[in-house]
Amino acid sequence: MHHIILGSETDFDGWRKAARTLVLNEVLPDNVTWAARDNEVELFDTLDREAPLEPPRGTFNVPAKFVELAKTAILHRDAERFALLYRLLWRLHRDHDLLDVADDPDVARIHAMAKAVHHEAQRMRTSIRFREIGREHKSHFVAWFEPQHHVVELAAPFFASRFADMPWSILTSDVCAHWDGHAVSITPGISEAGMPAGHRLEEIWQRHYAVIFNPARLAAKQSRNLPEASTIKPASESATPPEPAMIRHSDSLSALREEAADCRACHLYEHATQTVFGEGPQSAQVMLVGEQPGDKEDLAGKPFVGPAGQMLDRALEEAGIDRKKVYITNAVKHFKFVPRGKIRLHQKPNTPEIKACRQWYERELASIKPDLVVTMGATAAQCVFNKLTPIGKNRGRLIDLDDDVKALVTVHPSYLLRLPDEDAKAREYQRFVEDLKIAAELLRKRAQAAA
Repeated sequence: MHHIILGSETDFDGWRKAARTLVLNEVLPDNVTWAARDNEVELFDTLDREAPLEPPRGTFNVPAKFVELAKTAILHRDAERFALLYRLLWRLHRDHDLLDVADDPDVARIHAMAKAVHHEAQRMRTSIRFREIGREHKSHFVAWFEPQHHVVELAAPFFASRFADMPWSILTSDVCAHWDGHAVSITPGISEAGMPAGHRLEEIWQRHYAVIFNPARLAAKQSRNLPEASTIKPASESATPPEPAMIRHSDSLSALREEAADCRACHLYEHATQTVFGEGPQSAQVMLVGEQPGDKEDLAGKPFVGPAGQMLDRALEEAGIDRKKVYITNAVKHFKFVPRGKIRLHQKPNTPEIKACRQWYERELASIKPDLVVTMGATAAQCVFNKLTPIGKNRGRLIDLDDDVKALVTVHPSYLLRLPDEDAKAREYQRFVEDLKIAAELLRKRAQAAA
């Protein structure tokens, strides 16, 4: 019997090296046992070992999709995953078409394991809530998570991208991931008792979440890792349980609009007249994102109905884009202003306000699934890319987002209105139209490809 001890629970490179040696030495799967270091090492040390294997000579190929499956499935917690992967490799060495046999038990099992890992990584991305922890006059953001599979290193790059401008740590009993603004580092896991105490921000978040949370939207399994879970009453304990017809669906713009009307995620709702949600068809191929509603939008409850909206309408028409066929929204859904007599002066949203409102942009994006997102102004760009994004060096070119969605960076129409020089205003307006023509050309090409 050959006893293979890997460097860790997720040591794919170690598994691949050992598996290749075993196959080339024609070692049957039943003659191999597998374990990760610090797991069953002491047990295996007491067993008899066969003579060392000969260094591998020659090589062999397996389908690339097996390698990708193996890299994912090895993150599963199934104790037999190493053996399953080797058994599949042994069989693939003799039958390259094995993965096409969907009803083969081993093939079905590895696909199920890979799917479970992907689902767990997605659960981690959507359920983590960071707590702000004071540390020597600097803030650090910390979250605790209980992974069902070994997905921390898999999901860490997502958090590095989404929260690039803040230092954070995700603590788990497996391993811990840390971001310092430059690189992700991985350290050994800790017990939940070692979780740092929460800052007052935790108390604030719990209070706000208790107001905006709809218990019908989240199953108990999904909510158990949320810090605010203690404030959530099960639907059965609510004084007035929702009727089935009132349950909101995240894929409906009308339901999102209704839900956003009661948003209390930041303080801006306190002085604004109302939430100004996005407007446009569910099937829109283009999503235009501005900064925030202005005075007229705040009163009307619709985006881009004031002077900036009128300029946008004219530019869209010149670019060959029908406004009725695009979806228009803002990064921030409440009007931020300071009163000056009878006038309400616009105030630029800050980063915490943009982050608090970003959930609505994300859910609008997921609901519409547009081909293109046009960011108008620096606030919109920060919302869409989740980081400070200069307009000048990113303007006028298509940028890849996730899921085959493109982004286009341009200025906000209100910027054109503020230009004092008429020649400069005409010149910049024409540049704005040219940016929108890029969007029109992308739509034309995609329509031709679909025809």
